[in-house]
Amino acid sequence: MTDPAVSRAVPDDARACADIVRRHARTFHLASRFLPPEKRRAAYALYAFCRVADDMVDEAKASGDASIAGKLADYDRMLTSTVHDGRPGSDAVFRELQWAVRTYGVPVRVLHELVAGVARDLEPVRYGTWAELARYCEGVASTVGEMCTYVFGVPAGPAARERALQYARTLGVAMQLTNILRDVGEDAGRGRCYFPDDDLVAFGLSRGEILQDRALARDERWAPFMAFQIGRARTLYEMARPGIALLAPDAQRCATACAVGYAGILDAIEARGYDTITARARVPQWKRAALLFRIWREAGRPADEAMAFGGEPVRGWEDAPLAAPGVARIA
Repeated sequence: MTDPAVSRAVPDDARACADIVRRHARTFHLASRFLPPEKRRAAYALYAFCRVADDMVDEAKASGDASIAGKLADYDRMLTSTVHDGRPGSDAVFRELQWAVRTYGVPVRVLHELVAGVARDLEPVRYGTWAELARYCEGVASTVGEMCTYVFGVPAGPAARERALQYARTLGVAMQLTNILRDVGEDAGRGRCYFPDDDLVAFGLSRGEILQDRALARDERWAPFMAFQIGRARTLYEMARPGIALLAPDAQRCATACAVGYAGILDAIEARGYDTITARARVPQWKRAALLFRIWREAGRPADEAMAFGGEPVRGWEDAPLAAPGVARIA
């Protein structure tokens, strides 16, 4: 039974988390309107927790920034104190997080996994293979998908929930890869290149070019490279798609809007001629609104039928690009 002292509404804390979502997560903020109020409040608490951790890392002036590493370690200790041990919190986000975790049974281990995942950005960013990058994506994004699955609910029982969690973690990798493709120039400005060395070599590219050449998007090698990465992302979205139908009916439209809305960034990247080095690709507000209307209108259709990710999903990845542990190839 939920502790009434924990479950009672705390408007100021809830508003603080909602404000973080409104300012930083346009797609999720719109999609969350499909959720019932209590689930929306919990999802906002989870997002705010993740966002604060991510923002800490982005404040780092260089790899190995000891001051930021210390702040992130304190953040992880506060997580243990307030959420795991149940001590009173002095921070609005952690008070809301404590309520959300207790109300929906979100495992604390996945919250710690998120903090450990974002901490990897404090060290030099380099991934040799897709499997290595996929493990990073799991830490910073599949964790979020897992948290949300507990809040959204899976009514068919424990076995179905385990399947839904696997799908959610695959969707998290798709969304994080989309982030990477969208933010190539911004990440390069922070000295980060997330693309695996194996992929760069296959297209005749180098990390140095990603980090330093602002004209690289006009190079004939760039479009095929980005098209390959977008194909990989679309395959991941398609693989995750069946998981939406496993969620509670009152959460399916929100999950669909998040997945389809984020996949729409891939279309925006293509529309820019794959140039995400000189500017970030953005989905116009009117397209976001049109997406919400379409999902609302199609509410009676099965969730997996209502989803469309744009373009043609790439099939037959001979090199098993999803071989990283936990990013399951689900039939």
